[in-house]
Amino acid sequence: MRAIAAITAAALLAAAGPGAAGVTDARLAAPAPGDWLSTGRTYSEEHYSPLDQINAGNVGQLGLAWFADLATDRGQEATPLVIDGVLYDVEPWNIVTAYDGATGRKLWTYDPQVPLKFGRLACCDIVSRGLAAWGSNIYVATLDGRLIALDAKSGKPVWSVLTVDNSKPYTITGAPRVYGGKVLIGNGGAERGVRGYVTAYDAATGKQDWRWHTVPGNPADGFENAAMEMAAKTWTGEWWLSGGGGTAWDAMAYDPALGLVYIGVGNGSPWAQHFRSPGGGDNLFLASIVALDAKTGEYRWHYQTTPGEEWDYTATQPMILADLAIGGRTRQVLMQAPKNGFFYVLDRKTGELLSATNFAPINWAMGVDMRTGRPVENPEVRYGTDPVMVSPGAGGAHNWNPMAFSPKTGLVYLPVTETYMSYGLADDYDPAKGGLGTSFFGNDEKRKAQAEYADTHSRGWLSAWDPVAGREVWHTPYEQKGSGGVLATAGNLVFQGSIGKTFAAYRADTGEKVWEMPVQQVPIAAPIAYMVDGAQYIAVNAGWGGGLAHVERSNYEKLILGKPRLLVFKLGGTAKLPPMPAESFAVPELSPPPKLEASAETVAQGEALYAEQCSLCHGPAARGGIKDLRHMAPATHAEFLDIVLGGKRARQGMASFADTLDEEQAKAIHAYLIARANEDWDGTN
Repeated sequence: MRAIAAITAAALLAAAGPGAAGVTDARLAAPAPGDWLSTGRTYSEEHYSPLDQINAGNVGQLGLAWFADLATDRGQEATPLVIDGVLYDVEPWNIVTAYDGATGRKLWTYDPQVPLKFGRLACCDIVSRGLAAWGSNIYVATLDGRLIALDAKSGKPVWSVLTVDNSKPYTITGAPRVYGGKVLIGNGGAERGVRGYVTAYDAATGKQDWRWHTVPGNPADGFENAAMEMAAKTWTGEWWLSGGGGTAWDAMAYDPALGLVYIGVGNGSPWAQHFRSPGGGDNLFLASIVALDAKTGEYRWHYQTTPGEEWDYTATQPMILADLAIGGRTRQVLMQAPKNGFFYVLDRKTGELLSATNFAPINWAMGVDMRTGRPVENPEVRYGTDPVMVSPGAGGAHNWNPMAFSPKTGLVYLPVTETYMSYGLADDYDPAKGGLGTSFFGNDEKRKAQAEYADTHSRGWLSAWDPVAGREVWHTPYEQKGSGGVLATAGNLVFQGSIGKTFAAYRADTGEKVWEMPVQQVPIAAPIAYMVDGAQYIAVNAGWGGGLAHVERSNYEKLILGKPRLLVFKLGGTAKLPPMPAESFAVPELSPPPKLEASAETVAQGEALYAEQCSLCHGPAARGGIKDLRHMAPATHAEFLDIVLGGKRARQGMASFADTLDEEQAKAIHAYLIARANEDWDGTN
């Protein structure tokens, strides 16, 4: 009878046609080997494929099967989905496209028409990290805060709900997660002064099921639950005036057996605790892993990675659930390598800390006290107005880029960066205006020396980490930091895009590089593996931008890049990328800067305005950022006011600032940037 039932179910799914098959809890918990039904493939978020047709023995035969050009020249961070042979992808501005997984034929595209002004609110680029699926729907969360259900077969909207208050600077860049007929989504905006939360919606109707805030609100308004009342005791002052922060902008995982959903909570708002919570305190639930009852959203336990955080040390980095043999018995664990540089292993039922070991050089803490679970903090990193260099920097020792776990090797494969950043307290802070509460100018000589040290010592590598032993087994270095997310497979392979504009495969057991292909771009997203008609494919989004490009200095302006693309590979693939256009090699960013003609007073005004309005995206002191503004092309200088005030490049994510800057102020910022360019110009920088 079971065989007959299985055949009948298979026939019904086949008859339903591409993209129309039902996605259920059972399918999400144990996907068919050829499917990739959620961001991490399973509820455990392992980013591991059981497929082994492509393996360490034959990966040298891997070639490009097909590719699709992506319309937006910004960070491509999404992990695609593959359901019954259809590949679903999302790119910046939350444009969703369905492709035939074998041929690349486009089946449909949906553009939610996100208002371009929201590009200015996104802390770390106009990115989207993925989609979710349930029943016959595909779910996308938009930059302007909507959660939309699309019909998987046609791409037409089924329902849409606004998950945020658009009068406040909320955005969404993370992928939704689905479990038990609920769609779970968080949000971003902590850098601009919001209060974080996660919300569960009915997957069929979009009706709100429950909402859980990550930090307490104004005590005078009462607390939503006992957890918020408990958390409020760890804050001081009037934190609610500046929002508090704690946005859950990415990481989530789910254990159906325990009935728990795990949320990674972000940084404080403002960054500087002096202004956010002037009496100190742990500031729960900032920088915490929180377990909630999946049905009700009720608090169950938490572990705070960075008490009283003020360095943007989010715990929103990917989490992986696994069962590991520790201390002679099998433990149900949760693993995370957040920004602060420690690799944590927790009991996922109770929140008990099992181990914490730094996986990169850091100076903010000397270790973690296993008796209390608290970091042994270096007191020198609590900054005042005098700038202090801290490691990791705001980009973190590990950022959003997904890591992977192989049950065959027992290793976690982790993109690592060694980073440094200069932190200093602002002279004043107005919660009504918002901001970070930090200063990135003044003490120029000290800051320049710190920046030079950071440039010299910053680096990146791919690490194979033994979570039981708490040590690195192997690593492979990069030419500079900035490589992508990771996929592990049963074929004894680890795939990753590199900052060298290649896509590469390594032996999972030894780290030996066994295959690499130039791809004209930096695949920063996590790859996936899937199968259609008996053939295995590897797919990855390639497009430089986002998180690390925003907040960490490096010579990224020297990257000569091709079009952002979705790249799909298979054994024997013969497709070829078109040649790079000749004009891409001109590198106009290295043109000499204009002569500075503005007064010292105007430059000083521009420096202060730049720090307040521009540094979050374009880097402190105009060094680095998503676009290094010291290297503006002559055309960009000529169009500066049209870009900043007129919104000429809004579609590329640079929305107009006409509502916050007047023409005189915009000219002052331009003068400051010209001054900075002339200070650092040597013809090669």
